[in-house]
Amino acid sequence: MNDYLYEVAKRLVAFDTVSAKSDRDAMDYLAAELAPCGFKTAIQPIELFGVAQANLVAWIGPPRADGLIISGHVDVVPFDGQPGWEREPLKLELAGEKIYGRGTTDMKGFIAQCLDAARTLDSSRLKRPLVFVFTASEEVGCLGAHSVAPALKQILGETPVPQLAWIGEPTSWEVSHAHKSIVSFGVTVRGIGGHSGAPARGVNAIAVMSRAIDTIGRYQQELAARRPAKYAEIFPDAPCDVLNFGTIHGGIALNMIAEECTLRVSYRSLPDADPLDVYHEIQRRLAALDGHDYAGREHRAKIETTLLNVVPPLDSARGTALEAALFDVTGAKTAGGALYATDGGWFTGSGITSLICGPGDLDQAHQPNEHVRRDPFERGPAMIHKVIDRLCCT
Repeated sequence: MNDYLYEVAKRLVAFDTVSAKSDRDAMDYLAAELAPCGFKTAIQPIELFGVAQANLVAWIGPPRADGLIISGHVDVVPFDGQPGWEREPLKLELAGEKIYGRGTTDMKGFIAQCLDAARTLDSSRLKRPLVFVFTASEEVGCLGAHSVAPALKQILGETPVPQLAWIGEPTSWEVSHAHKSIVSFGVTVRGIGGHSGAPARGVNAIAVMSRAIDTIGRYQQELAARRPAKYAEIFPDAPCDVLNFGTIHGGIALNMIAEECTLRVSYRSLPDADPLDVYHEIQRRLAALDGHDYAGREHRAKIETTLLNVVPPLDSARGTALEAALFDVTGAKTAGGALYATDGGWFTGSGITSLICGPGDLDQAHQPNEHVRRDPFERGPAMIHKVIDRLCCT
């Protein structure tokens, strides 16, 4: 057993880096581990939703063009109140061939592999730079990457920003070159309150919201019917734009006309489209919606839409040196599409081509009793070494 690999994973899992909490202690730990290995490190402090967060950039090697970025996010999804947990989420536990703990799959296990590879790296062999980029708040919209990607040139100084990035999200060591965008937005219906005994004197916001949901749902069916042939292989489960109603809140009491109702919606659109096209079409359709409720025709509700967040898509060029290296070390023969979004969407805007490949299994991400299988976890550092050797040492 690789004691250092397991110790790093243990320490990382123990940090409570649920996105609503600060990740700064975890980033300081990572920086402290990388510095003795010869890496220059830079913490980029950012504030998100009133919480102090940070990104970490660490680099080593000569200040030459090309090289490689290896990236992962430190934040994890919540576990408090999630049913089904039989183990302590913030305690690494080895049981048989499984390693349990929040983040083991998504994606602290991969980051532990990166640190183990850094510890045994012969930096004298580097001919091009190796850069680790560990990000905050990926799980709530890739917000850390949004901040750090455009700042890499300034952070790295004389070292050119590598144009290839390996993102170790859970793929069971398969390779993905594409994912859809994510857009989230809110719909607020503002009605007129009053006593439920006289419904015609008001406008029930919940009733009008039902029409808004129906309008959006019918558009969702239209989107599902559009299935471009070129995405059938990349996204076999859903080769179309997909939409989800996330949360809804409305009303105060049974004997009151609901004055306000709010809905949150997200969708994922194909990489070749403007991520906001769907949002703008929904805005247009809701603007034309009848704002009367079912009780009367005298008053209308107001319907407002608010854009909440946009995560860009990823559609990386095929045939890169990174793709060849990942195929070689994993045995994969082709690249497909990921069902989730990654920091790679923001890297694209800074001229960086990203591929997604990691040891975890997607069916474990965000799940109770999250775990990574022992074999792909323990093989990871050697695989990372081989990719570094091909892209940074030859």
